[in-house]
Amino acid sequence: MPIITKITVQKKNNDRYNIFLDEGSGEKYAFSVDEAVLIKHGLKKGQELDEALIIEIHYQDDIRKSYNLAIQYLSRRMRSELEVKNHLRTKEVEEPIILEVIHKLHQYSFLNDEQFSIAYVRTQKNTTDKGSSLIKIELKEKGIAAHLIESALKEFSWEEELSTAISLCEKYTQKYKKDSMRMMKQKLEQMLVRKGFPYDIINEAISTSDIAKEENEELSALSKQAEKYAKKYQGLPPFEYEQKMKQALFRKGFSLDLIDKYIHNQE
Repeated sequence: MPIITKITVQKKNNDRYNIFLDEGSGEKYAFSVDEAVLIKHGLKKGQELDEALIIEIHYQDDIRKSYNLAIQYLSRRMRSELEVKNHLRTKEVEEPIILEVIHKLHQYSFLNDEQFSIAYVRTQKNTTDKGSSLIKIELKEKGIAAHLIESALKEFSWEEELSTAISLCEKYTQKYKKDSMRMMKQKLEQMLVRKGFPYDIINEAISTSDIAKEENEELSALSKQAEKYAKKYQGLPPFEYEQKMKQALFRKGFSLDLIDKYIHNQE
């Protein structure tokens, strides 16, 4: 059987050791192991290693190397179990090794999907303008169980989410001020849907927000839109011109009364 003839510390990694063996034809470098594996198997000079033990040493060392990869990944921020698994898969770690690593991470409390989901909701609530529906989707994509997601989302109260939605409405009202009131509300609703707010929050936010326009403001917005269409239809006969203008402005969300008032003023 091979005999360990020498054990040396690696120059660039003090946690790993080079193992040299003599299999009957002189000393040769055989493999390297993590310090924890060296200690676990009590490897020392003069020790005989059979094939089964060498296979076990390699297996335990693969676990240790993969565990260290996972720890480095977790050192940047909290991760879900699925994120760690996927990271190890990108490093071409085999599934049995991944399962062993995940077990060890849970054992030492480095992984906890419940704590992760709560922390994730708090972070998203405090640092982004996302709604709970979008946060829920993101947690699903990270492999968090449904009951843990529902529990974590309690960190984002209805009142807090409504306040965020109202702030967004008031912010985007300035962006859409050239649109009709109806079109503005449609765009605000679409924006809040994209950001992941549920419909009860959206409806309450839009109805609560101070986005109502005075008639003169609505007429001003209509005038800006009408200027574009006036150039487009200026060569048409008067009756057809008026009909085209009414249709175009109505599609933009302006009321027929306001459109008639504008056209009357122009005439």
